[in-house]
Amino acid sequence: MTRTLHLNAFLMGVGHHEAAWRHPLTSAPDALTAAHYVRLGQIAERGLLDSVFFADGLAVGPNVHRNTQAVFEPITLLTAIAGATNHVGLIATASTTYNEPYTLARAFASLDRISGGRAGWNIVTSGSDEEAANYGYDRAPVHAGRYGRATEFLDVALTLWDSWEPDAVELDAEAGVFADPAKVHPAEHVGEHFSVAGALNVPGSPQGRPVLVQAGSSESGKEFAAQYAEAVFTAQRTLAEGQEFYADLKGRLAAYGRSPDDLAVLPGIVPFIADTAEEARALEQEFTDLISPDYALRQLSRMLGIDLTDHPLDAPLPPLPTIDRIEGNKSRYQLVRDLAEGEQLTVRELIGRLGGGRGHRTFAGTPEQVADEIQAWFEGGSADGFNVMPPYLPGGLEVFVDRVVPILQQRGLFRTSYSGSTLRENLGLRPHVNRYTEPAAAARASG
Repeated sequence: MTRTLHLNAFLMGVGHHEAAWRHPLTSAPDALTAAHYVRLGQIAERGLLDSVFFADGLAVGPNVHRNTQAVFEPITLLTAIAGATNHVGLIATASTTYNEPYTLARAFASLDRISGGRAGWNIVTSGSDEEAANYGYDRAPVHAGRYGRATEFLDVALTLWDSWEPDAVELDAEAGVFADPAKVHPAEHVGEHFSVAGALNVPGSPQGRPVLVQAGSSESGKEFAAQYAEAVFTAQRTLAEGQEFYADLKGRLAAYGRSPDDLAVLPGIVPFIADTAEEARALEQEFTDLISPDYALRQLSRMLGIDLTDHPLDAPLPPLPTIDRIEGNKSRYQLVRDLAEGEQLTVRELIGRLGGGRGHRTFAGTPEQVADEIQAWFEGGSADGFNVMPPYLPGGLEVFVDRVVPILQQRGLFRTSYSGSTLRENLGLRPHVNRYTEPAAAARASG
């Protein structure tokens, strides 16, 4: 079977560039309307993209005077998109640190059933102190502790999603039987962090359970992804870095009885697209010129875990702590540090480089050049596809769908129709096997 690209549209407000809402190519009020995001979902489906994805945070942000990155709770928003689309996958970010497994498993099971099996969960552990303060904590839990809780959280969620066997619901009106109670299994979980007694109160969906997505690239994050994730959103800035990460992560799967095809690696790309490379670079510069330095400095302070709000813009970064002293997002910290030190950037230059995608690869070029870049990474052992992060919306997504996707299709790299009705099918993943059905039970007994 010919290997083909997977493409996810990572949607954020009116664009990923932090100054997108100030640019004339966008309409700032769109970010506050569900209709805007429904339209984006429909554009992504028109382009046959695998999925749309929303990040999420549990605090208002570092400088709401200038911008905020999230307005809607993503599972709720994706339910609106589900009703206006038929094929595109629907991936929401949700935290294992400030949720309970039963509540979150129920919400995702509901989205999965409402959408006919198109839900995915981007699993995060929430490392900021601002988020912790909204849930009664002085500081975010330490990195290792967050991943310990996340592992147990996910184990409980997986148990709950399997609690209804696929044929448990009978709907036999004549006999008065709604479901076979022998095929509805209580979780009966008692662990270090959680105690969950009963079965989930949402029957299973056509794809069995939501697709599991992960975005951390720290050692803990990669090991967690190797054990559980079916897609990984990652930030790699060069082909060589992408190859190293791809080989490292895929090489960890065997330890968990998994094959390389069980997980799709999707680096982020922020494409500025125009008829000529010069016009594309000029478009990118227009957005860079609109960056508010005080907002960007607060964003950078959050990424690095140090206060840079009064640091001179035209000076280099101050000395930074080693990564073992970082309890927040370790992988993003390392990426930003490597970028600044490797290219000897001033703070002004650094915030300009980060404005489009907060460390993800930004690329300015023609539709053909963007397609070339995607193809080079895909065929060069760096990616199974891309997490497309339009710098402005809806136009940035429309130009990708209408001008880049056809080129990828002509080259035989991307689908010309959806291959299935569920996100799992369109990602080429193996069907989920419920742990209580005969094949799974037999496999456990023999193992």
